[in-house]
Amino acid sequence: MSVVVITGSAGLIGSESVRYFATKGLHVVGIDNDMRKYFFGPEASTEWMQKQLTASVTEYEHHSIDVRDHQAIFELFQKFGKDISLVIHTAAQPSHDWAAREPFTDFTVNANGTLNMLEATRQFAPDAPFIFTSTNKVYGDSPNSLPLIEKETRWAVDPAHKFAARGISEEMSIDRSMHSIFGASKVAADAMVQEYGRYFGMKTVCFRAGCLTGPYHSGTQLHGFLGYLMKCNATGTPYKVFGYKGKQVRDNMHSSDLIHAFDHFFQKPRSAEVYNIGGSRFSNCSMLEAIDICEQISGRKMEWEYVPTNRVGDHIWWISDISKFQSHYPGFQLQYDSKTILREIYEQNQDRWGVVIRAVHA
Repeated sequence: MSVVVITGSAGLIGSESVRYFATKGLHVVGIDNDMRKYFFGPEASTEWMQKQLTASVTEYEHHSIDVRDHQAIFELFQKFGKDISLVIHTAAQPSHDWAAREPFTDFTVNANGTLNMLEATRQFAPDAPFIFTSTNKVYGDSPNSLPLIEKETRWAVDPAHKFAARGISEEMSIDRSMHSIFGASKVAADAMVQEYGRYFGMKTVCFRAGCLTGPYHSGTQLHGFLGYLMKCNATGTPYKVFGYKGKQVRDNMHSSDLIHAFDHFFQKPRSAEVYNIGGSRFSNCSMLEAIDICEQISGRKMEWEYVPTNRVGDHIWWISDISKFQSHYPGFQLQYDSKTILREIYEQNQDRWGVVIRAVHA
């Protein structure tokens, strides 16, 4: 029996990983205790996805374990031992704003939880590739020092700059910047994942992601940009845009595209790798542009207001340069652009949101 252990298995990336690797013939051991409900309230609970996975994926077994509970994690890994052929660690506290409320909780989930997963893998399944969903927030607010040009609907990087054509590469420093409390806890986890690769020779990778999204996202105000934006538009819920004139740019990556990146790494793992990953130049938009796309798709005007104060450490412009990953895995190509992602989110969530689709425009 070949086993994949997936933390955060009822979340956006975790649930997509469950479905994908189950179809590949792996037995999926999911770890998720619905901390998202604790972080963001009932509307963000992933219980609905846990029930869906348990009912529909034959090769899935669920464990409601907190990643901070090293004894429970070790016991689970010991049970499956070297049958574990892959570990995907997606469980996290993912919000800037929430982290500042409870720094201790944020750090222990993100940093200590990651250490627990790494050490359990080293002790019981040392040959299993270890995939970690890191974040572009490990760079802190360094991207805001780039030479930016204001355009009608977005900020853009000066065309003469080396990051303009492809986006921000891994050569950007993670030092000497304001990370936010969340960003700092992810830096700790990111560095430890690299260290287990270098020091112990394990096959580890940090995917430093931009905005990850898709129809299975339990989006909420503090986390889940496109999912929550589309939900607000469809349900008539007011939305707040924080700072930068609403022209801040994000690249958006569909969860399915990221899981295909995971599979490429699984098939040909490397040690202590770091990749910027995201929608790149293929899939990106500003807040204002995203609002416009939502209105086109739903046929409904967005109720939104502008708050001049930006979130601490928030990026003005982020587009990932994914060329390093593509150079290592030349078969990888993105499939979903931002408009396609938003349309899919809208069409697949109408029942859960309690809305009726009125119009879908191309």
